[in-house]
Amino acid sequence: MKGEAGLSKVAFQGTGRRKEAVARVRLLPGEGRIFVNGRSLAEYFPVPALHVLVESPLKITDSLGKFDVVARVSGGGISGQAGAVRHGISRALLRFDAELRQPLKQAGLLTRDPRMKERRKYGLKKARKAPQFSKR
Repeated sequence: MKGEAGLSKVAFQGTGRRKEAVARVRLLPGEGRIFVNGRSLAEYFPVPALHVLVESPLKITDSLGKFDVVARVSGGGISGQAGAVRHGISRALLRFDAELRQPLKQAGLLTRDPRMKERRKYGLKKARKAPQFSKR
């Protein structure tokens, strides 16, 4: 896999984040293969809905077969990681061509999703779940 990326090719980089996940994404000229942490997209994300999520920036900009995507992602769960890779691909596409800003912005792919897990409060079991109330 490391030999496939090639050092002479021009790479466009983008960092994506979602929940606790952080993805470092590189776009390389190629035939549309997507690698996440050294494994293929289908191998790393077993859920087909996540494949659609990750590929959405490439489909919107009509560049699905033009780039190979190499992503290193850490933290969070599979859903957060897929969202982070999608955000990273969008940012890397923006570095490739600034003209792609409008379609990516309209699809909401350049905005970092601010929703995070709410912190646990003292006296409660979780962020909002309280212990069962007892009258007597």
